[in-house]
Amino acid sequence: MKKNKWLIATLLATTASTALGGEIERRGDPSMILFEKAKNYVEFSVAHVNPSVSGTPLPLVPGSGTGNIQESYESYAGGYKHDLTDKISLALVIDEPVGASVSYDTASIFGGGAFFGTSNAEVSSIAITGLAKYKATDRVSVYGGLRYVGLSGNIFVLSPVTAPAGSGPATPYALNVDKDFQLGYLLGAAYEIPDIALRVALTYESKTEHDFKDNTGAGFKVELPQAVTLHAQSGIAANTLLFGSVRWREWTQFAVQPADFISFATGVPVNVPIASGPSDIWTYELGLGRKFNENWSGAFILGYEKDQDDIVGNLSGKDGYISYGLAATYETDAWKMTAGIKYFDIGDADSNVTAFSGSDAIAIGTKFAFKF
Repeated sequence: MKKNKWLIATLLATTASTALGGEIERRGDPSMILFEKAKNYVEFSVAHVNPSVSGTPLPLVPGSGTGNIQESYESYAGGYKHDLTDKISLALVIDEPVGASVSYDTASIFGGGAFFGTSNAEVSSIAITGLAKYKATDRVSVYGGLRYVGLSGNIFVLSPVTAPAGSGPATPYALNVDKDFQLGYLLGAAYEIPDIALRVALTYESKTEHDFKDNTGAGFKVELPQAVTLHAQSGIAANTLLFGSVRWREWTQFAVQPADFISFATGVPVNVPIASGPSDIWTYELGLGRKFNENWSGAFILGYEKDQDDIVGNLSGKDGYISYGLAATYETDAWKMTAGIKYFDIGDADSNVTAFSGSDAIAIGTKFAFKF
């Protein structure tokens, strides 16, 4: 089953695989580039995601429907891997691990629109990851590295029950924070049986805590939480590979809570998060890959995140999904190109004022890789 080796990296890193992960996640574990077989390997990828997330007011809540609150976006990544020796590999990956683009394009409730009408939020990130892998035996390897993560964002909130500290309800709240860079790390180990294209790899990614200031100058932290990813694959027949992954991320540690943001929902002023993670998230993927001839291969991938039945944030509107993806690769000795499409059936969710339902998303992506 050695012919299955061509499938290993291509199908486990399908271009749009984590385009709509838990909370604000856009990409997962970057370490699988270390297992590419070429001595020198360079890749560039881009994914375009078009979500549709909308809702209607809960009973007794005033206002109209939200319209689509999730904006379409692009996500970019690039990486380089070099085999220093037969046992040592080095890699550099640049990507956008998290992000959000939310906009209530409807009028505010004061103009007959949605409860959070005109509110919006943008979160952007960049991560630079340096990696090294040591192949202890033909079957066992260990890897790790450092990750320099930058996080920034801007938020505008207008509703009848929120306001900046020191003002009354329904006063607009706005916050802009510049990119803050923090250092994290990544550790992992893998077991392989090359003859049957078997690999099991476990990766741990540390948290990063980012320091920001609110409009009064008071500091607050936003944690991008730790994560663990299990990758597995095996050849099951000639030119056929079964592969998948399980990813856990501690999103309960994520909160954007500047001290000058106040809610009057209970009748008294209370500092609450603008956005937070009510549950830790498990993300599952299972795929089947097939080589058709010397150049062409394809894969079908299923994805799943459980509906947690959480009260979600008004700048989120989603809770779990089922996804269906297709990918095709054309490969030569010197280069390969992968194209993929994925459909997300997003679970229904309730915020404290809105029932979101009928939501979905489509992600398309492409990856170019060069081997030399």
